[in-house]
Amino acid sequence: QVQLVESGGGSVQAGESLTLSCAASGSLFNVNAMGWYRQATGKERDLVARMTVGGLSPNYAESMQGRFTISRDNAKNLLYLRMNSMKPEDTTVYFCNAAFLYTTGRKDYWGNGTLVTVSS
Repeated sequence: QVQLVESGGGSVQAGESLTLSCAASGSLFNVNAMGWYRQATGKERDLVARMTVGGLSPNYAESMQGRFTISRDNAKNLLYLRMNSMKPEDTTVYFCNAAFLYTTGRKDYWGNGTLVTVSS
């Protein structure tokens, strides 16, 4: 089992910055990738940024490229999302994700989410 707990959400003004954190615990030894997703009410959960463990450079959703930065502290099992130049359309709930790949398929774990509100 894997547990993910997000923190750092809150309210900011447009143009300001915010950093989200995700504390991961449990059986993370074989995790394939970790990332951030966001989901507005009534819409699908969309990728914000993700990074594979020991893999290539992180990948970002196009609208976040250059504004958001994902990083990880492996020693502390923490995942971060630094969000700069925030926009009102960034307002939504952000979720931390840990993805495992098995021969039988993919298994995803999710945190409960943290709300980010950006005012114009």
